[in-house]
Amino acid sequence: MRDHLYFVYMLASGHYGTLYVGVTNDLERRVYQHREGLVPGFTKNMA
Repeated sequence: MRDHLYFVYMLASGHYGTLYVGVTNDLERRVYQHREGLVPGFTKNMA
């Protein structure tokens, strides 16, 4: 059996802004993707 490590994370678009909740196995990469708008979808519009 292989162990998997996942993170549940929450990001906000700003004070009193939209709250985004996600799951990833590479937290540093995922936060970078959110900040840079690299992945199309909901958060790309917030960047």
